Amino acid sequence: MEILVCIKQVPGTSAVEVDPVTGVLRRDGVESKLNPYDLYALELAFQLRQKYGGRVRTITMGPPQAKAAVLEALYMGADGGAVISDRRFAGADVLATSYTLAQGLRSLAPFDLILCGKQTTDGDTAQVGPEIAEHLDLPHATGAAEVLAAGEGDITVRGAQDGLIVTQTLCLPCLVCVDGAVNTPRLPSYRRKKQLGEGQVRFLSLDDMEDRDERHYGLSGSPTQVVRIFPPEKSTEKELWTGTGPELAQKLFDLFKGQKAL
Repeated sequence: MEILVCIKQVPGTSAVEVDPVTGVLRRDGVESKLNPYDLYALELAFQLRQKYGGRVRTITMGPPQAKAAVLEALYMGADGGAVISDRRFAGADVLATSYTLAQGLRSLAPFDLILCGKQTTDGDTAQVGPEIAEHLDLPHATGAAEVLAAGEGDITVRGAQDGLIVTQTLCLPCLVCVDGAVNTPRLPSYRRKKQLGEGQVRFLSLDDMEDRDERHYGLSGSPTQVVRIFPPEKSTEKELWTGTGPELAQKLFDLFKGQKAL
């Protein structure tokens, strides 16, 4: 089974600056990590490879330093990986991002299964996976927590959707978005790191895509534009109350009433 896993490098901290002009995150110099939900997708891919054979490759989109995410996946057990990196892809919204990833996945064909994490911790839209499937005209399932079976031409998954437990059988090739806590991801292997080094990562640019029209990528290919974005205000003000239970309850009631919360 040929499995491709979409992964992403996300900020490892909530203290991230925002570009006031473009409205996108400033990632340069910010500590990064592999998106937690993608770890579950990777582990599921490794388990499927162990059971059914085949190969696990990863793909990510981002600046050149996103190579670190692919290397981490390689040290965990992936067989190969690619980074989609080009300044012409910068500033992409979810639609342009999913289109770029779909184009990159086409260049890595053939494949039987695409796995994505449920969502990323920086965007939290949970839209990129399903949109990739739409761009590639593939059947897809979201919220998958378990793979029940995988045959020559289909795969059966089970997961929660809108409060219901849903079982779906999809024809291969297809795309599956993996929910959190579906497994326990393995750690990167120091031995694999020493064996592989950093020479197993392939870089893809616009010139490697089937569609090379710049208008379909980055800010130009993004139908949604950020009007204003800002970090939430932090307040360190506090007030300490003392008194009996009824007295404190009355003070709390008066506070809520004064702020018209009641």
